Amino acid sequence: MTVPFSVLDLASVYSGMSNAEALRQTIETAKVAEESGYRRIWVAEHHAMPAVASSAPAVLISAIAAATSTIRVGSGGVMLPNHASLVIAEQFGTLVALYGDRIDLGLGRAPGSDGLTSSVLRRGAGPDSVDDFPQQVIELLAWFGTIPPLDNGIGSRITATPGLGDSPELWLLGSSDFSARLAGLMGLPFTFAHHFAGGPNTLRAFEMYRSSFTPSVILKEPHAMVSVSALVADSTAEAERLALPNALMFLRMRQGGRPDRIPSLAEAEAHPWSTAELDWVAERNSHQAVGDLGLVTSRIDDLVTATGADEVIIAPQGPDLSSKTRTLRELGATVSLGV
Repeated sequence: MTVPFSVLDLASVYSGMSNAEALRQTIETAKVAEESGYRRIWVAEHHAMPAVASSAPAVLISAIAAATSTIRVGSGGVMLPNHASLVIAEQFGTLVALYGDRIDLGLGRAPGSDGLTSSVLRRGAGPDSVDDFPQQVIELLAWFGTIPPLDNGIGSRITATPGLGDSPELWLLGSSDFSARLAGLMGLPFTFAHHFAGGPNTLRAFEMYRSSFTPSVILKEPHAMVSVSALVADSTAEAERLALPNALMFLRMRQGGRPDRIPSLAEAEAHPWSTAELDWVAERNSHQAVGDLGLVTSRIDDLVTATGADEVIIAPQGPDLSSKTRTLRELGATVSLGV
């Protein structure tokens, strides 16, 4: 494989772990990713989720960028409907002013939280505000000066400082046809969230992106990235065992449980797994890259071949920092990262 590899880190908070430790581990993961030659490390915005400590991406991105020197750092993504576009332009314009051309701004239209939390974030604007997402993206492009000022004065009578002239690399993220089509129509790079929305949706999204692509001032040709969960261990059985905590967390949420921290490996192993639950975990793993190194590289290679992705972003799994960094180091040593 010669496509570039990157890292998606969710600042995972496990049972018994503090938020401070989770964030420290994210910064350590970024250092390992840089040492191993990965192109980017992204963090994702989530709210009211005890298992995810990256609720303030711009703050965490600044800490990661300060602790590294070459790797690109960005959001995967900022949930734009939660914010005024001017605020995001100023935040990421500040990051570019501080760290130069190393900053990525990946944008999503999902809230990254439950309905009540979303309403609080939007000061009661309600979930329908996601319909404003395309206009918000256009506003961001105007705030950064990537496109001419808008008729309402954005980019002319009102400017973002920092922001205007300090544009990050802009991406659209998605797990649906809508985001794929929008990214194509706007001529923006696109990332598909295969790590949680895998299956037939993946190929359909890539086809939609390319078929709707229109050249823009940002891209002349389509450019797409696919995310995939990965865990490398000595054997596939051991990798599947180490992946159980994350699987149990997703299973509990799927079954209507309240969001909580990721269970420990001991707790996950002690769970009374039913046949149906184990079948669900096996099906989920079959779309990801969980196994020994040969299986993981083969799964990623197959995904790149099927999608034609120009880049891959790895979401490393595992019950602790060492298992995640092992995955990154072994993949980095085995495949060409294209950087």
